[in-house]
Amino acid sequence: MTQEPRVAWFRQLTPYHWFVFLVASACWCFDCLDQRLFTLARVPAVTALMPDGTDPGVVQAKGKDVTAIFLVGWGIGGLIFGALGDKYGRARMLTVTVLLYSGFTGFTYFSQTFAGFAFFRFMTGLGVGGVFGLAVALIAETVPNGARTGALGMLQVLSTIGNLSAGAFKTLFDALETNKVIEAGESWRWMFLVGALPAVLVIFTAKFLREPEPWLKAKAEGRLGGHGILTPYFSLLGDKQWRRNLLVGTVLASTGVVGLWAIGEYAPDVQRYIFTKHFQEQGLSEADVKASVNQAITWAYVFNMIGAACGMWAFTRVAMWLGRRPAFALGFTAALIVTVYAYWQMKTPFDAYWMMPLMGATHLATFAGFAIYLPELFPSRMRSTGTSFCYNIGRFAAAGGSLFSAKLATDLYGQFPTPLKERYAAMTMCAIFVLGIAILPFAPETKDKPLPE
Repeated sequence: MTQEPRVAWFRQLTPYHWFVFLVASACWCFDCLDQRLFTLARVPAVTALMPDGTDPGVVQAKGKDVTAIFLVGWGIGGLIFGALGDKYGRARMLTVTVLLYSGFTGFTYFSQTFAGFAFFRFMTGLGVGGVFGLAVALIAETVPNGARTGALGMLQVLSTIGNLSAGAFKTLFDALETNKVIEAGESWRWMFLVGALPAVLVIFTAKFLREPEPWLKAKAEGRLGGHGILTPYFSLLGDKQWRRNLLVGTVLASTGVVGLWAIGEYAPDVQRYIFTKHFQEQGLSEADVKASVNQAITWAYVFNMIGAACGMWAFTRVAMWLGRRPAFALGFTAALIVTVYAYWQMKTPFDAYWMMPLMGATHLATFAGFAIYLPELFPSRMRSTGTSFCYNIGRFAAAGGSLFSAKLATDLYGQFPTPLKERYAAMTMCAIFVLGIAILPFAPETKDKPLPE
């Protein structure tokens, strides 16, 4: 029998499919904008909120503390809203999460103390954490099976628009600060204020977005269980197949999230030290050194995100051609090799300009895999819960990894100067990628299979 030719995923979508895809992708894109605004503004914000003359090492440690707090809020929000999405609908809860993360990102503008800043980041994390599981479940259950892999992979590719937008806003506000339009040391506040813009999405999600048919069918047939928020978790843990899938998905996602947030996200902090030394050796003035360092970090970030988009697109293609497990194996192996090498050898802006695209490609490639693979592991009555649990338990792991990385830098490698101790800590943390590879023999292959029901 001759096999029918494959139709491109985007040719299988109706106008409503496109609407769902674009709205869910926009929600996730703005979610990623918020994450990156925090990454780029974290150190300037903590510096401004700590007493004058605070040691840079203390600022770095406090930056890792607030990152951990943000990630804990992220994890809690994911666990709560994932279950609420299964109980009360993906579209409804997506509206709530967008309002939550955009509102508290905007409130961060008004932070006057480190404690207030940390509180706003925790509350933002609650909303941020809920979006991913709801968005991917909504797309997975709405588009045709033949379009699912491509649509979910593209959702992650498009997230780099939010990431790149964060870099553009940083460049804009840095320029305004340099030209004294914004008070010196205050540009970070304006970056967070921009994060309030996604609230306008609520108009679209509230008025036009419908719940997907598989979820409506499960609701009509009474398969959603009782009214308690823990019902989907009891269903997940009570069945051997879903329990195994939950474990596999959690380990895979935790590997990627720890790799990105507890290792990759500190590359700009290391860059700031080595770039400052690089430009100081060129005899530039203090103001020119600061401007050159900010520009170099921004360019490195832009290249990092371009690499990320390419990596996620490549992962999607490999997942289509070879399967989910081979794609994850290639992704984690590449991330291990590239990250160790980059932290070991990055010494100048030029190094960063070619190393950071590779780090972006390898670190974020597997995130396309999480969007594709996690919804395929669970039936509709628990799909949002299972996806969110796997993805957001990784946030707790990353929060612990962030604190552990800080302890490695200060305790195990404390005898080395900055940024050498941070380099060694990051390289040691790369052992996490081995865990993701080790779980793959237990992962079910879902390529070309319909969603379980």
